[in-house]
Amino acid sequence: MTLVASSATPSVVSTPTPRIVSGMRPTGRMHLGHYQGALKNWIALSDAYDCFFFSADWHALTTHYRDASIVRESEREMIADWIAAGLDPAKVTLFKQSAVKQHAELFLLLGMVTPLGWLERVPTYKEQKEQLADRDLNMLGFLGYPVLQTADIAAYGAQRVPVGQDQVSHLELAREVVRRFNSFYGPVLVEPQPLVTPTPKVLGTDGRKMSKSYGNAIELGEAEDSARKKIMGMVTDPARVRRQDPGNPDVCGIYYLHKGYSSAERVATVDRECRTAGIGCVDCKKWLLEGLLPSLEKHRAARADLEKQPELVQLTLERGNKRAAEVAETTLQHVREAMKLQ
Repeated sequence: MTLVASSATPSVVSTPTPRIVSGMRPTGRMHLGHYQGALKNWIALSDAYDCFFFSADWHALTTHYRDASIVRESEREMIADWIAAGLDPAKVTLFKQSAVKQHAELFLLLGMVTPLGWLERVPTYKEQKEQLADRDLNMLGFLGYPVLQTADIAAYGAQRVPVGQDQVSHLELAREVVRRFNSFYGPVLVEPQPLVTPTPKVLGTDGRKMSKSYGNAIELGEAEDSARKKIMGMVTDPARVRRQDPGNPDVCGIYYLHKGYSSAERVATVDRECRTAGIGCVDCKKWLLEGLLPSLEKHRAARADLEKQPELVQLTLERGNKRAAEVAETTLQHVREAMKLQ
């Protein structure tokens, strides 16, 4: 990390290689939505950036605080899927959030300067409370999770955060918190910029967003028979009742999966033939399976290889935890100094 001194306060300004940070809540094995929406992009970014990717286990507690027993096993399954999918531990830093205590310290310090009103206005705060109405989310941890997200990013001096266009507004709160902190204590923290990346729309088997909580997901390593059954039973255009009815691929989950697993020529053909009733939904699904099934088989094989090295995930996390803690501690030293805490 390059540190540029200031006559007033120390300033963490830049790193030799641009750095990005991102994480996922540990929910176990990854599904197609995870891969197409984030993991595929992480793998592509790892060649050009100094990447820190983490298991957001503390974030998982904001909604699953009653039973944290499954977090550890879910974490191992998730990290194993990251590696099997092509995320190379030799290129990126993989770690778990709770192993780097500097996240908690910076979360606390940033919380001291974050107005309560900013958090109450976060769109996802109200949305998740409505969607997860079966859980009591009137907790400080849930309200303050955007501050913890800010700490996750700022602890590493990340210049970029990969987000979809619909998530840019979420990152803006982190930028505002960093700006407010720096206004009090000097240019200590890096203000992260969004790295807007493509986030393909991935629908589940029932036509809703693919999610384990909806029971509509297809795992990256789904068995062939199970995947075939799910795809063939998948909801398509609900308005296309008969084979001869023209369809609308823009509302069809099969079409969006074609974009991830079929050639550009096949995608164009599906788009055209669906709209003109040139093909039926059954044929369209069979075409998808031609590209999807080999991808699932490749992932299953990679996972099987990992299972022969049961210590690999743990060793990867131990190395990643160590490097992440070293980098985060450098940032926290400057934060403490700027705040006259040491």
